[in-house]
Amino acid sequence: MLTRRGFTTCALCAVAGFAATAAEAQSAATPIKRTILQRTDGPAPGYETLVVSVEIEPNAVVARHTHPGVEAGYVVEGEAELTIDGQPTRTLNAGQTFEMPSRVPHWQKTGDKGLRAVAVYVVEKGKPLASPA
Repeated sequence: MLTRRGFTTCALCAVAGFAATAAEAQSAATPIKRTILQRTDGPAPGYETLVVSVEIEPNAVVARHTHPGVEAGYVVEGEAELTIDGQPTRTLNAGQTFEMPSRVPHWQKTGDKGLRAVAVYVVEKGKPLASPA
């Protein structure tokens, strides 16, 4: 049953234009936080380009997952071991770049400082930004 308080909260959120997406609505148990900084249609019909701030907690494992398009990024701070299916595991450090091919499973394990990065995703519009693999 929807209470008056619940309805008011929902209405205020709708009026303010708050819409949760797969990247913005992540559970507290997830060690990764993605914050969409910019969203642009294109480069082709049915695709969108997202600029995203990525933060991964210290000593965390981000479960094996895929993206519905390419992810490319720059490590701002921290380090992580990155494993992409079909490639040798590599260590990412601050100042390095990375790229994940579309729909290829990958996972990360961070060190004591965690990891902060800026990533650009060119993905199919309307699909979840990340899906378990």
